[in-house]
Amino acid sequence: MDFKALAGNTDTSRRQFMEGTAKTALGVSMATTYGAVLGSKNVQAQEAAAGGGKAKSLIYIYNSGGMTHLDTFDPKKNNKKVMGDTETISTNVPGIHYGSHLKKLAEHADKIAVINSMSSTNGAHAQARYQMMTGYNQRATIVHPHIGPWCEKYFGKRGDLLPDSVIVNRGTSNSGYLEPALSPLPVANPTAGIANSQIMTSEDRFKQRMEMSLDMGKSFVEKYQHYSSPKGYIEFYDQASRLLSSDELEVFDLSGEKDRQKYGMNNLGQGCLLARRLVEKGVRVIEVHNGGWDMHNGIQDSLSSRLPPFDQAVAALISDLDQRGLLESTMIVVGTDFGRTSRINDRAGRDHQPAVFSTMFAGGGIAGGQKYGKSDADGRRVGDKKVSVEDFHATIGYGLGIDLGYEIYSPAGRPFVFGNHGKPVTGLFG
Repeated sequence: MDFKALAGNTDTSRRQFMEGTAKTALGVSMATTYGAVLGSKNVQAQEAAAGGGKAKSLIYIYNSGGMTHLDTFDPKKNNKKVMGDTETISTNVPGIHYGSHLKKLAEHADKIAVINSMSSTNGAHAQARYQMMTGYNQRATIVHPHIGPWCEKYFGKRGDLLPDSVIVNRGTSNSGYLEPALSPLPVANPTAGIANSQIMTSEDRFKQRMEMSLDMGKSFVEKYQHYSSPKGYIEFYDQASRLLSSDELEVFDLSGEKDRQKYGMNNLGQGCLLARRLVEKGVRVIEVHNGGWDMHNGIQDSLSSRLPPFDQAVAALISDLDQRGLLESTMIVVGTDFGRTSRINDRAGRDHQPAVFSTMFAGGGIAGGQKYGKSDADGRRVGDKKVSVEDFHATIGYGLGIDLGYEIYSPAGRPFVFGNHGKPVTGLFG
């Protein structure tokens, strides 16, 4: 494409073309300010009002595809017709049983709280995953932020160099309707560190290039000073350049970590190990994504390959944080798209079931050794104490000390609250 022809032949028209293109690309034609908030906040007062706040960090492990509740945290003892080949095993808490693949987590049940009455109306992967990550239903007109950007907007940035939030096993991220500077740092492969983090020139030349880039960006921001989106991008790149020049990047290098084998040499295990290291460095929110849970076919073989690594990684994470004195201040959450059917289909698999499923909590003020709510006898629907996806997010916010009535505005001027007006399950907390 001939961009010079499109821009016109004069210097003025070409400059106008580039400015117009930048405005479109950066979204600065919007008339409202990103992330405008209602009133001022006093975080300590809001933590007290919220009743939570023991969790200073969050590790959100997400089993993408739909983790089967019946084969994990909600087995139906003596109900062979729904359990298939999965047996139930005792845990270190009398009366609480897990699926037979969760042998290591069964040893930590006294630190774990399970919700077995989760329920959603989203039975398609993309929509269910979006809601489980943001607390809101997917809309064509807006992109909602994940928990990390929301927390940074609410609490403010915690550290100087490291990001406030990191997404592991994903190559991209965004901040939704919030400023681009709040975007989580994506780590596509925890064993490979941060992509493109090696400076391929001298330090002086790198600094010169970044200064030139920032000067150009600042000129653009001055021209469009009424808009915050360009400024957010400048802040984002400034943070990135300072991180590239610091020793803080070493936290992403797992090569010398002695506990690697304990977590499992796979993306989930190494992602959980990286999450522990990031918590030790003060990072507030880490998402660790773990795919492969859409088990329509041959579920027993799939469970044999997916559950033992999951069991090993999460048990090691709980144990390590506990031994380091960090479990009480770090909330571990396990979520998924939805549950899976109690009927095993003709392909020896389980299909989608949003009506009831399980999630897991540990640390961060959670009182372990409990199951909250229950499904019916066959695990088809909620039997008692229904918990919505909004309630699930509100529970996370409660544990982090977020005022669940605090409003943040979108670019269109719409107010949003953490958890989308859900009710926290306060009974999970000690």
